[in-house]
Amino acid sequence: MATNDAPREVTINFNPSLKPWLAPEPNNVAGKGVIEKPGETENFIWQTRKAEPTQYENDFGDALERVFDAGAVELDQVVNGLNGIGFRTPEGAAWTEERLAAEFRTLAD
Repeated sequence: MATNDAPREVTINFNPSLKPWLAPEPNNVAGKGVIEKPGETENFIWQTRKAEPTQYENDFGDALERVFDAGAVELDQVVNGLNGIGFRTPEGAAWTEERLAAEFRTLAD
């Protein structure tokens, strides 16, 4: 029986190449040495997630990318695109405009 000596792919859930945004040495003057002033910057919802995406959320994102890459712009085009590639609602039904809008609202919470 042969063994596979190929390195295993490692999945990470963060960017190891991301440079730290804080100065390496603390500055005693508030707001100096950083891009924003501490406590005065809005945290956008897409910058802070409550948990890692579920498999469904990742698959939904991949499906949306395919639909947008194909040129969909309007809600009805996205619905038709998702149905066209066979990506169904979590319940297994075909998408409607109302159901897709509701799903966006649910995932935005």
